[in-house]
Amino acid sequence: MKTSHPLRVLFDYSNEYKKDIYLAVLYSILNKVFDIAPPLLIGVAVDVVVRQNNSIVAQFGVKDLGMQLFILAVLTFFVWVFESVFEFALKIKWRNLAQQIQNDLRNETYRHVQDLDVQYFENQPTGALMAIINNDVNQLERFLDVGANDLIQVSTTALVISIIFFIINVPLAIIATIPIPIILFFSIYYQKKLEERYSDVRDKVGILNSRLANNLSGIKTIKSFTTEDYEAKRIEESSIAYQVSNSRAITLSSMFSPLIRIIILIGFLGMLLVGGLETLNGTITVAAYSIAIFLIQRLLWPLTRLGETFDLYQRSMASVKRIFSLLNTEKILKDGEISIEKQKVRGTIAFNDVSFNYPTREGILTHLNFIIKEGETIAFVGTTGAGKSTIVKLLLRFYDPSSGNITLDDVDIKTYNLKCLRETVGFVSQDTFLVDGTVKENIAYGDLKASMDEIIEAAKIAEIHEFVSSLPEGYDTLVGERGQKLSGGQRQRISIARAILKNPPILILDEATSSVDNETEAAIQKSLEKIIVGRTTIIIAHRLSTIRKADRIFVLERGHIIESGTHDDLLNLRNLYFALWNVQTGEGISAD
Repeated sequence: MKTSHPLRVLFDYSNEYKKDIYLAVLYSILNKVFDIAPPLLIGVAVDVVVRQNNSIVAQFGVKDLGMQLFILAVLTFFVWVFESVFEFALKIKWRNLAQQIQNDLRNETYRHVQDLDVQYFENQPTGALMAIINNDVNQLERFLDVGANDLIQVSTTALVISIIFFIINVPLAIIATIPIPIILFFSIYYQKKLEERYSDVRDKVGILNSRLANNLSGIKTIKSFTTEDYEAKRIEESSIAYQVSNSRAITLSSMFSPLIRIIILIGFLGMLLVGGLETLNGTITVAAYSIAIFLIQRLLWPLTRLGETFDLYQRSMASVKRIFSLLNTEKILKDGEISIEKQKVRGTIAFNDVSFNYPTREGILTHLNFIIKEGETIAFVGTTGAGKSTIVKLLLRFYDPSSGNITLDDVDIKTYNLKCLRETVGFVSQDTFLVDGTVKENIAYGDLKASMDEIIEAAKIAEIHEFVSSLPEGYDTLVGERGQKLSGGQRQRISIARAILKNPPILILDEATSSVDNETEAAIQKSLEKIIVGRTTIIIAHRLSTIRKADRIFVLERGHIIESGTHDDLLNLRNLYFALWNVQTGEGISAD
């Protein structure tokens, strides 16, 4: 299937604004038409002075020379007024269009990216996505703001002035228009070359942005390992690669204008000599020659800007390709059609012969079978890489099983609407994410419609209320980007508070107390004992002391459940769980 040109894709996308686009184009054309008019009026003025009663104006019945000049002055006044009016109109229209399309495209691109599967983000650098959503969209705005009008006005100039030349004198018209196809040929040639180079430029800036975003988010690690010089060198390498790529594009685009100027000079000299001889021979009038000399400049000199215009055009088309390539990225997971209300969810979960492989790793889960009953609290333990967190990802449908199926209340979760499914789950991750806002806003993330009393109650249960109350701004205290103004334990308790506020029928705690001290952990455990009542709870834990009261504990090893039972049952088995318990408690009892 043939891929549409980026400009066609952009035009189709802007269907909502087609009326405004047509008006902007019309304003650009009219502005240029009135801009071309003054040289014609100058030629007519010369004709009045030279031919007097035989001038073009006199042929309309105006014989008085003063009146002829007065009429020309009035026409000149209105021409300049209309040129100014349409210049104002085109700038307003094009700039507003640029802002509107930029805003729509950025918002739609972000929404689309947000809806893509987790798997996509695990394989795509964040910096590259930021470059598309921000830099590429801004590049497109610059083209719509300036470049589109330039292209239209250059085309209008070439068409209108060429027609005028053919009316004045055919040989002059031929001389005037000969440079145009040559210029267009080189423009198209350079356009293709620039397209390749600017695509490379966008790729290089994506890599640079990715490294910058990664380093800034990991600045504490960089400082702790004193690798500032190493990372600065890596950024420098990416920046140099971007500079070199840009230089290649700049070198090619910079060659364009000087080359066009030489071609224009030849056309201008031809007009000067041939037109002058035709005037001396009496073939054309002095007024016509004057018009020709003025118009040849209006025709050819604007073409010197084609280099900058095509440069801007190619940069924007490279950006359009990247933007719409992202927009055309399809979700792997298909949304289900069944909507469920979380209040009606019982919370019975079953994994039926579930196997799962990551694209680069196999055997993560193999023929997994278990049932979690309504209101039951179960825990998964095991060594690192055993598959504990993968079970949570499958339940939240971040991924789908390679084989087998997962049911919620005896219904395959693939048939549920994804948003509805995830609204039934309260997820507290060990990798706590906080938005750059206030404490109140972060807790209210669990229920954006929650009242202040409900937010405070959730904070009390999560053992964070006392700390928040001690802050100068209380619940209106800003937590900083990713919650960097708070400790790990404080961030985790806010994460627990927002899960409590969500009041889901299913609660998942993935190392939910890994970043808190023993005293706070004991307090949170006491609170959790209250909030898990009446809801299905899944706990993933390395600290086995936090799951002693779980109804059942599943022990995972290399994607298989090798043990299950209560805490006491598993200790009596004297197997892996027994060994892990001994390591953590320091009892040193052998499993043999």
